[in-house]
Order: sequence, then C-alpha cells, then structure tokens
Amino acid sequence: MATDGYVQNIWDAPEWNPTAPRLVVHDVSTTPPVLAAELAQAWADIQRHHPELPDLAAPESLIGESSSACGAELSFERLLHEAVHGIAAARGVRDTSRAGRYHNRRFLAIAEEMGLDHSEEPHPSSGFSLVTLSPEAKRRYRPTIERLQRALKAHTAATAADTKRSFRGPAARHGSSGGGVRVKAVCDCGRNVRVVPSVLAQAPIVCGGCGKPFRIPEAVGAAR
Repeated sequence: MATDGYVQNIWDAPEWNPTAPRLVVHDVSTTPPVLAAELAQAWADIQRHHPELPDLAAPESLIGESSSACGAELSFERLLHEAVHGIAAARGVRDTSRAGRYHNRRFLAIAEEMGLDHSEEPHPSSGFSLVTLSPEAKRRYRPTIERLQRALKAHTAATAADTKRSFRGPAARHGSSGGGVRVKAVCDCGRNVRVVPSVLAQAPIVCGGCGKPFRIPEAVGAAR
C-alpha cells in the first residue's frame, strides 16, 4: 500500500503481547533516544486500546522528521495519525493515494474508530489528512498526552540550546535525528529495529515488550 514516505518503514510485524512487562520510564531526558522511548511508550498505550496495531519498529525515525501530509509538528495527535496508517497496513487497506499525500475515506473511517475527527470537507491535495483529537480521545489518553508533551518540550528546549552553541552539520540543518546508514538492532525477545549506530551509542533504546535494550549483533557490528 502507499503510505507517507518514511512511515511505511517504521512498523514491526510481530503480534503485540499484552502480558509482556511494560516499559515505564520515569526520567524525562532531552536526548533523542529517550524521547524515542517516550514515543514507543505512547504507541504502546494506543495498542492497549487497539491490539491489532503493529509495533512501532523505529520511533526515533519520527524525531526531527516532518510530513506535510500527516502534519509537521510531532505530538500525540500526530502519533495517533500515524497509528491510523499502522492499522490500515495491518488490515491491508489502501488508505492513501498520490504517493501517500491524499488521505481517502478509508483512512477517515479508521481515524474515526481511533478517536480522530474531521469536521471539514476533504482538502483538494491531502484529503482527510487534517484530523484532530476528539474530546473522548483527549480524556482517554490524557496522562499519555501530558507525559509526551513534557518530553517534547524538554527535547525542543535542549535542541534550541544546542543549536545556539554548536555546529551540528547538514543532518541537523535538514531536520534529521542523525545521519548514517541504519542497521538492525535486536532485543532478547526477538524484535528488531533499524537504527543509526551512532544514535544507539548515545543511550539505550529499550524494547517495550521485554524491557531489554536493543543491541546491534556482533556479526553486524564487526562488519561495519
């Protein structure tokens, strides 16, 4: 199916296990890996209400990225929008067209299931992309929304401060969370993510299923 650019590469297929230990992160850090963990936790909260939603394989890919079709600002509303695409992928539903830009009525139907509203007529170029949180969804996810907002605020403040005092190169100028080739990292329960090694080296990225950190296998690490 056609989805929004990088979005089609960030889901992992294994069935979510509701009995697995949950990841609880108490320290809100300003580093991208910890913000990625916060995004993964928020995604897991959505999965509790929608178990067919695939795992988010690479939450760090959302940091610093933008999509005019899905909304440029990273927020819980944006994350729930991405989750609609995840449900569509799991169901084999073609929810977009025009290279992922136009969001059709099949997208809207799933969005409404998940607590997103669209009160206006479809946009000529993006369709029903501009969905917003319904009052019910705001109540359901209030603790998750508040926690993610704190993490995003801290990350934004740290990023702004870092930009003022240092030169971070072309990757930062173009809104990327890190340059380089992504490799496969695995956890003890067998799930895997694609990550830039330098990003993983900054701090652990922890699996929301088993609670263990993702690691790059020795064979892969030795080959690079």
